[in-house]
Amino acid sequence: MFEWILIIVALVGSAIAGFVDLKTTEIPDEIPYIMMGVGIIAHIIESIVLSSYNPILYSAIAGFGFLLFGFFMYYTGQWGGGDAKLLSALGFLLPTLSSKFSAKLFFPFSLSLFFNVFFIGAIYMIVYAIVLAFIEKKIWYTFVHELRANSKILVILNVAVFILLIGFGVLAIKHFFTISFLDLLKIEIKIILLSIGLFLVWRFSKTVEEVGFKKKIPVSHLKVGDVLLDSKLWEGLTKEQIKEIKKSGKKYVWIKEGVRFGLAFPLALIFTLLIGDGIILLINLI
Repeated sequence: MFEWILIIVALVGSAIAGFVDLKTTEIPDEIPYIMMGVGIIAHIIESIVLSSYNPILYSAIAGFGFLLFGFFMYYTGQWGGGDAKLLSALGFLLPTLSSKFSAKLFFPFSLSLFFNVFFIGAIYMIVYAIVLAFIEKKIWYTFVHELRANSKILVILNVAVFILLIGFGVLAIKHFFTISFLDLLKIEIKIILLSIGLFLVWRFSKTVEEVGFKKKIPVSHLKVGDVLLDSKLWEGLTKEQIKEIKKSGKKYVWIKEGVRFGLAFPLALIFTLLIGDGIILLINLI
């Protein structure tokens, strides 16, 4: 019952934060702070009941460890402050779980959740970018145009890489491995297809970033929470800052948006509870 309460608080809290982030681009500080408070108080009570420091110790290690990493992501311009606090809140709430919830996991629960935030987050970001591309048709046009413009170079590079891999593979068969040429060929084709797929994903994400996430807007259209393009941190403008920009006499400013990442946290939590470790699953598929 105790674990279920913590899981429900984590799911409901992160889901609310995710939907608010999707709607407003901001995660209100109150949501992760409440989640942190529940996690800390709950594990203090558990430590008293069990006469052991372990529950609150594990909660503190996971919570503060995640907070430290989250703010590293924040100060390097990868995440907003709300994402960092939400990750930390999940650490305070769910540092460990009994085997009833973690039997499928290779890593401790909080570590599996941490890895899954990035595993599920990567899938979420790709889906998010594709949906955005359907909304803003210019993204697809730019992406296809760039692929066509560089198609000859891409073909030549892939053929060259394929020939090099075959050459190295033949040498490896002769001197190091006992594998048939047909199996070698299958491996080489998989490597080429994987590299092409990774390149397409990278090129598509760069196009989305350049076309979909950067906008030039009139200063009169600025609103609280908008992030200036030259801002090194994902920190939205305040009312006072907007007033200062309007007083400066500027007519237009560039702003940037990013993937509204909040929903990745409840999705990663559900995935961890129901399926297990995304990294292990990916390794088995490969």
